[in-house]
Amino acid sequence: MTNHWVDIKNADLVLVMGGNPAEAHPCGFKWVTEAKAHNKARLIVVDPRFNRTASVADVYAPIRTGTDIVFLGGLINDLLTSDRIQHEYVRNYTDMSFIVKDEFAFKDGLYSGYDADARKYDRSSWDYARGADGYVQTDPTLQHPRCVYNLLKQHYARYTIDMVERVCGTPKDKVRQIWDLIASTATTDRAMTILYALGWTQHSVGSQMIRTGAMVQLLLGNIGIAGGGMNALRGHSNIQGLTDLGLMSDLLPGYLTLPNETEQDLQAYLTKRTQQPLRPNQLSYWQNYPKFFVSLMKAWWGNAATAENNWAYDYLPKLDKPYDMIQAYELMDQGQMTGYVCQGFNPLAAAPNKGKVTRSFSKLKFMVTMDPLATETSEFWKNHGPYHDVDSASIQTEVFRLPTICFAEDEGALVNSSRWLQWHWKGASPPGEARADIEIMAELFARMKALYEAEGGVYPDPIVNLAWDYARPHEPTAEELAKEYNGKALADLPDPKDPTRVLRKAGEQLAGFGELRDDGSTTSGCWIFCGAWGPTGNLMARRDNANPTGIGTTPNWAWAWPANRRVLYNRASCAPDGKPFDPKRKLIGWNGKAWGGADVPDYKADENPADGMGPFIMNPEGVARFFARGGMAEGPFPEHYEPFETPLASNPLSPNQAGTLSNPAARVFKNDRAQFGKSDEFPHVATTYRLTEHFHYWTKHSRINAVTQPQQFVEIGVALAEELGLANGGRVRVSSKRGHIEAVAVVTKRIKALTIDGKTVHQVGVPIHWGFIGATKAGYLANTLTPSVGDGNTNTPEFKSFLVKVEKA
Repeated sequence: MTNHWVDIKNADLVLVMGGNPAEAHPCGFKWVTEAKAHNKARLIVVDPRFNRTASVADVYAPIRTGTDIVFLGGLINDLLTSDRIQHEYVRNYTDMSFIVKDEFAFKDGLYSGYDADARKYDRSSWDYARGADGYVQTDPTLQHPRCVYNLLKQHYARYTIDMVERVCGTPKDKVRQIWDLIASTATTDRAMTILYALGWTQHSVGSQMIRTGAMVQLLLGNIGIAGGGMNALRGHSNIQGLTDLGLMSDLLPGYLTLPNETEQDLQAYLTKRTQQPLRPNQLSYWQNYPKFFVSLMKAWWGNAATAENNWAYDYLPKLDKPYDMIQAYELMDQGQMTGYVCQGFNPLAAAPNKGKVTRSFSKLKFMVTMDPLATETSEFWKNHGPYHDVDSASIQTEVFRLPTICFAEDEGALVNSSRWLQWHWKGASPPGEARADIEIMAELFARMKALYEAEGGVYPDPIVNLAWDYARPHEPTAEELAKEYNGKALADLPDPKDPTRVLRKAGEQLAGFGELRDDGSTTSGCWIFCGAWGPTGNLMARRDNANPTGIGTTPNWAWAWPANRRVLYNRASCAPDGKPFDPKRKLIGWNGKAWGGADVPDYKADENPADGMGPFIMNPEGVARFFARGGMAEGPFPEHYEPFETPLASNPLSPNQAGTLSNPAARVFKNDRAQFGKSDEFPHVATTYRLTEHFHYWTKHSRINAVTQPQQFVEIGVALAEELGLANGGRVRVSSKRGHIEAVAVVTKRIKALTIDGKTVHQVGVPIHWGFIGATKAGYLANTLTPSVGDGNTNTPEFKSFLVKVEKA
């Protein structure tokens, strides 16, 4: 979230696409109802299904799953051609005036630099033109034919309202009504927020869907303001913490990145990431990357990380490719990965193509699962009849189950969608032999270290030199870990403004990431969390919900990263002179000497606005990007590509696209292509989603949840049911190229047939929560149906759009 849950109440308009918060985030959805009740906000829902959020919306429109870029790209075209944009914001705070290199081009669905054999781009042409001084060339008049403004208009000219109806199936009158409502927020006295969830991320173009939404918000001046923003609704309270702490295969904590195998030299690694300003007087806060990195290395390896050994840079693995879950299961299937530790995860249910995952797990030598409950993953080797039919005798994988405790039996911080670190306390002791994840991992590490010390091994240094300075090495506490990810001074830190003064004494907790150094004198296990447990103690444990300004920042409730800031990019809520665009929604402002207000300024506190520093301080150009210069796998402007399983024979936006009508840079392995279905055999479009009554795959173990939603079902529109002779409550068989499920048919008016490119397309909905383990009636795993293909940037699987055949069971 660029904003936070409470801030939704400040919106005049709420657009929900790719999410269903009333059903999947019911507690957070109260802030939408607050906006409607007290701010007279309008709620728009665009979704393949008339869901619970749509039931309280002012406007609902259907859409074919996987086509959101067309809907939003058409909106961008409409906003530009009708000149309904926030001009002062766009001219000053975005790259619209920047001139793009002559080599950059786009034709027939492909950008310049595409290598069809490798299925990836050389992105060197996706950049701005530079002057002799190294800075970006600009045209403030927006007349240059290659400035971002004109390239953007040219790119989205194909995205007409007729094209939206043709590709998305959304009626033109609904499209026009929604676009006009959204355009009304281009004024400084109105704000729109966009809420999205896995309905946008779980596509082969998911990252670009989110970018398109962000571009709409930039055109309207809705980023950085109260009631605005791009707000991702996390399905678990700690999913935000997962990415913050670098649990993705290519990340380090705080969104630092692991080096690639070509980056054997520390200085080259740092130089690439230490982004220098692309315009005069811009902050480019990633210039501090060395401080974040060295402090992390000191937190991990302590005295073993020194300037002489490049701060233990050689201890880090150097990636030859991303090792996301799709890659991991591919390696298992090829016999190249033979052991697997599965912690707090049920991939047999959550990863794409259950059949492939089962086959991959069956080739392992061992699997370790760490979970409070038995899961489909831990039981994959058992035959569960039609729901999971395997030959147990042929599976040689040895499975070890390590029972862990639940969140209520543990202590520590949870990080929610708002980036709030909220400390929670242990509520009960765990049953039986269940142990905390921290304790299990600590003991595994201690045994590994002892083996390396006793027997040696190939390059033991990263293991034996790891700093492990906990009072009880076999059982580090949540408090110790929190202080570690915050960081401390290893030596007296002089005040940069007054070297005679000690800013922080040796051993003292740091108050924020501004105190980090690159000389080895500070530690921080996660720089964005620095300040959460500072010199005054545990700020995550605060529970003061006072709201002195009325705008809802509640600065003393828990702690938000970064720097307890509640709204990111909040400098953009003010005009270039520092005065708030909307005084009624003031977050911060310039008082002539400093920035201040209801929130922590996302800016240098004493930076005079007359100096012209841009509000997007993490970017080297100081402004937000419409043109993603080399940063996205598929191209600098979001482009519509069909899902890998599509009911169409061609991409209507690029009918001459060579090779494929789908994302040319998506993650797909050669052997998985054979398991993509075609519409002649699988004529119906399916999507997956969650229900209020269940929490993913956990609550099917709970008897009361099993009573409220006892049995797997599939939602089918009335028209399709009549066509197939299906009755509500009857049994239905849903097949894809990868397998089939059988479930109860829920025949509903909530899903309607759409006319797509001249043909009738039926969509069906498959809730995800059932499986062959738990208190609910045994059922099939929904991912039996889903294809193994990932987003080109995040490798997130395409769960939200695939082809099936629906028939009577």
